Amino acid sequence: MTVLHQIDPIAFHLGPLQVHWYGIMYLLGFGMAWWLGRMRVRAGRLPGVDDQAYGDLLFYAMLGVVLGGRLGYVFFYSFGQLLHDPLMLFRIWEGGMSFHGGLIGVVAAAWWWSRKHRLHLMDTVDFLAPLVPPGLGFGRLGNYIGGELWGKYTEAGWGVVFPRAPEFKDYTMERIQAEFASGALERFARHPSQLYQALLEGLVMFAVLWWFSRTPRPRYAVSGLFALLYGCFRFLVEFVRVPDEQLGYLAFGWLTMGQVLSLPLIALGLYWLLWSRRQPTLQPQPLAAATK
Repeated sequence: MTVLHQIDPIAFHLGPLQVHWYGIMYLLGFGMAWWLGRMRVRAGRLPGVDDQAYGDLLFYAMLGVVLGGRLGYVFFYSFGQLLHDPLMLFRIWEGGMSFHGGLIGVVAAAWWWSRKHRLHLMDTVDFLAPLVPPGLGFGRLGNYIGGELWGKYTEAGWGVVFPRAPEFKDYTMERIQAEFASGALERFARHPSQLYQALLEGLVMFAVLWWFSRTPRPRYAVSGLFALLYGCFRFLVEFVRVPDEQLGYLAFGWLTMGQVLSLPLIALGLYWLLWSRRQPTLQPQPLAAATK
């Protein structure tokens, strides 16, 4: 079955202001992190931390996601453009965010917050890891709604036809709809790689990490599993995802920048999981008990 992508990326208007679905997905991701994080805080999964302190941590993490994501995209994927047009770094409304850059930004924010509260950085990162996948899932749904970051041709008689794909740059939407109805666009059906990533990086990762972190684990273990799962899932989906136009394939006719950036995560995840066997296990201290 082939589907024509016809979703309006604008959710609604507030006067002259256009509210995009992608922005709403970011808010949903942060909202889920706030809700899930409060549950973990009140269960004492980060001893000595209350709701107010967690609110500060989430605020810093949000800044890390936005700033790190933008800087990561520019330096990892569009550095050549930055050299010719330095101001593009600040034109966030034009799009362009990097998960790997956002991850670095979150870790930097966690380090700053942990130092202030005299906590081990990895205890904070282990606490945050299960809260991230819902945001990843919502973000990939936002990519799909926006009709961006599509996959390769399926060549299997099913998939999604994306009007924003380069083969339709000279087409009107009316022409696309008419040719799709006639069956002439079947050969342009693509993998909805955004949905694959929403499923793997969002739903599957959340289910595994939430289950794994429900019982106390040694330091580094939860973060290690997060890094390993994300790195593997991203590496695999990149095989059916179109690489960034400005970069293309980096080697072998298939290696993408997304895969190159995921390899260190896979290695780090394996190392942390092994290293966690020698680390202490942080015991929960519910807030009610901590305040008696």
